[in-house]
Formats: sequence, C-alpha cells, structure tokens
Amino acid sequence: MIPTPIIQADELSTRLGAQVYLKAENVQPAGSFKVRGAFNKIHNLSPEEKARGVIAPSAGNHAQGVALAAKRSGIKATIVMPEFAPLTKVVATRKFGAEVILYGKSFDDAAARVRELVQERGLTLIHAFDDEEIIAGQGTCGLEILDQLPDVNRVIVPIGGGGLIGGIGVAIKTLKPDVKIIGVQAGGNSSIRPSLAAGHPVTAERSNTIADGIAVKRPGDLTLPLIKEYVDDVVEVDEEEIARGIVHCLSHSQLVVEGGGAVGVAALLAGKIKPEKNEIVSVVLSGGNIDGNLLARVIEQVMVRQGRYIWLKLTVSDRPGSLAPLIDEVAQCRANVVEIFHRRAMRLAPLGRVGIELVLEVRDEEHGQEVMRHLMNSGYPVEREGLGHWPT
Repeated sequence: MIPTPIIQADELSTRLGAQVYLKAENVQPAGSFKVRGAFNKIHNLSPEEKARGVIAPSAGNHAQGVALAAKRSGIKATIVMPEFAPLTKVVATRKFGAEVILYGKSFDDAAARVRELVQERGLTLIHAFDDEEIIAGQGTCGLEILDQLPDVNRVIVPIGGGGLIGGIGVAIKTLKPDVKIIGVQAGGNSSIRPSLAAGHPVTAERSNTIADGIAVKRPGDLTLPLIKEYVDDVVEVDEEEIARGIVHCLSHSQLVVEGGGAVGVAALLAGKIKPEKNEIVSVVLSGGNIDGNLLARVIEQVMVRQGRYIWLKLTVSDRPGSLAPLIDEVAQCRANVVEIFHRRAMRLAPLGRVGIELVLEVRDEEHGQEVMRHLMNSGYPVEREGLGHWPT
C-alpha cells in the first residue's frame, strides 16, 4: 500500500467552475484501493488464522489486494471470482500466487461458494467490505485526502459493497464534519438507495454493468449503517455515462481508470453532482484494472457519441477506379479513414452501383458535418449511421 497522489483535473475544474482533484487510487500496487483494507486485515490476523490460509470472494480488485497482501505476509491465499470476471484480473491475481476459483455469475454467487469453502477447508475469511478492519483500512484514503486537501468541501466516492465509502465517511466526518460525502453507484447494479429506503440491505435485481469492480448486488450489514450516517447523498450513473467518464480520465488526465473508478467523474460530467462555484472537490478514482479489449470498445463508443467517429453509407459506380476519387474527397476534408467496407448484396445497391460504408475519424461533430456537406456537394449522397451525440 502506498499514499496515492491527488491530481488537479484542469478540464473538469474549468467546465464546472470548481476546483476538482482526482484521488488516484488506480496507481496503488495491484491497481486499486483494495490493498488498503487487505493489508490492514491480514496484518491484524492471529498467527493461527494466518497459518490456516486466507480466502476471499472478489469481483477482481479485492482478489488482487488480498493476493498481494498474503504473498508479502507469506500466507497462502484462495480467491473465488465470478466466472465472467475480467481475464486481466484473473491473470493478475494468479501472478500474485493465489489459487483462483471461478464460480457463479456475480460477486454474491462467489461469496456463497466462499462460505462453503471456509467450512470445508478451515480457511480464514477476508471479506471484501463487510469487516471492521477492512473498512478501517479503506478509511486511510480519506485521511490522505484531508492531509492533501485540508480545505476540501466535497468528496465523491464509488460504491460497491460500501467498504470504501464507509471508511472514508467515518474518517472524514469524524475530523471535518462539514465535508459532504457523495456516493456514486452504477445504475445497472443499484442496491444502495433501495436499501436506505428499506432500512436494511436489499439485493439488486440484476448485476449488469461495465463497472465490474463495484458490481456488488447487496451492501453489507456493517457498511449500510455507515452509509446512512456518514454519506450525504447517493447518485447513480448509467453505462454510457460511465464510458464517458473512463474516456475523460484517459483523454484529459492521462489516467487509465476502470468503470467502477470512473463513476465519480461520470456523475460530474452528467450533471448528477453539481459542485458550487469554487468548491474544492475530491473524486476518488478507486481502481484502474480495466481489460484492454473493453477499454478499446469504450473508447470507440465514446468517440462515436462525441462525433469523433462518423459512420457513413453511400454508393459509387461499380467499375474499377471509382473508390479512389471518394477517398480523395475525404482526404481534402482532413478526415481520416478508420475502416472502409465494400458492399454489394448487403446494401441492395442498384445494378451498376456498389455500396460503400466509411468509418471516419474527425476532429469533432462540426468537422463531421463539414465532411458530409463536402461529400454531398461532390455528388456523393450520404446517409449517416450511429448514435446520438454528446459534448466532448
């Protein structure tokens, strides 16, 4: 575990009229805040508990935190992860020396299997969030924020099971009660607001989100009361907003952040959290363990949404040399061809014509419109496919 930097987010600050800082937990060893709780818990185990070996359920980040802490303490670790856990997280956990068992479709399925293995093998359970020493370890992130930003007004924290926000909430509110603590959860895995309304932990109906690091269907029995007492508000973001948050961190702060880590930035971009003018805001980027293939898909989707990629359909004469003039027209507009498809039967083009699909990279939505107008004025009637558009 290391103290992590807090980085001013210049673009976000300018956009929102506030002073926004990113708490970069994505640069922790093992890539997330989870090492804080794991090291604290394992450090405080008795010699007998350590000798039995430890076991933990995890959607991925807790797995790596426990595996690393166990390795450095000379303890055998067993991790149970959902069957569809990101491959990068599975491989990284095994590299730290842990035995990895893939079981079930969600974190909660994995946790049920862990309870069985605790009985079968006599292993020591390291819970992902519903444990006082885990919560206390995560709370060190809050202490660092106060040390780095003594005048902070608002802290935005992702919520999975509630261990991180519970620990941060206790640490910050105890020392500086006026600081607002705002939690952010993925709308595709929403359990906190229903649980707060019910007065007890409620299990989400589904767990469907690219924010796999916070894909926990049910808050903890220990963490929910902490959220109720120390958290001022909880908001939710959808999948497209999370994708936009990931790409924003990459494009404007040069930080690789996973879906769960980007939800705070996503909430600010979507206007779900609106800081006051000149307010000092810290956003916790809880982790950076995102699969490379997923990151590539997210970037592509967001670039389409922001008008950076445009997908055009048109027809040209079905004879040799007809494609080259079209590409020349695109080049005149300073657009870059990302992909080109030559279609006959699929476009049902008239006889003597062939369908062409172009994916072009442009500067922004205005440039994309300029390219389309130029092509139409040059005799290429175009149809645009794709999604609606976001601001950059």
